[in-house]
Amino acid sequence: MASKKTWKDKLYNANGLPRVQVIDEKMLKRWGTGTFVIPAPGEVYEVMGNVPEGKLITISEIRQILAKKHNATISCPLTTGIFAWVSANASEEIKASGEGNGIPYWRTLKSDGSLNEKYPGGIEQQKFYLVTEGHRVTRKGNRYFVENFKECLSLF
Repeated sequence: MASKKTWKDKLYNANGLPRVQVIDEKMLKRWGTGTFVIPAPGEVYEVMGNVPEGKLITISEIRQILAKKHNATISCPLTTGIFAWVSANASEEIKASGEGNGIPYWRTLKSDGSLNEKYPGGIEQQKFYLVTEGHRVTRKGNRYFVENFKECLSLF
């Protein structure tokens, strides 16, 4: 029986990605015409790792950066989100193994500015890191948001 893949294995196993494809009829209503890129996990990791302290990025901005990089109309929202999750967990794995410092994944928010409960340590860990860096986090219902997150976006 094969051993379970680590987060680092998932990060570094590109499986033929990135790949640019034409938006087909099934996706036309949702995405419009043009092309979309399915990014490689390492590309998402790299973008997330380039966000400087005090700045933030959302999954939407990551998608814009990757679409532009590949001359595509859009970047696939599903895989970009999944690879952000993989990147966050791989970062913690890298840090825990002593192989490096990982990346500041906590600076990556959902597209609406909310915290990601799927990141390592859940909302509490992401909130801790963000508050430590000077951001204000507020609760609205069951969700947490960075106040005025748009003012802190790192559009590089």
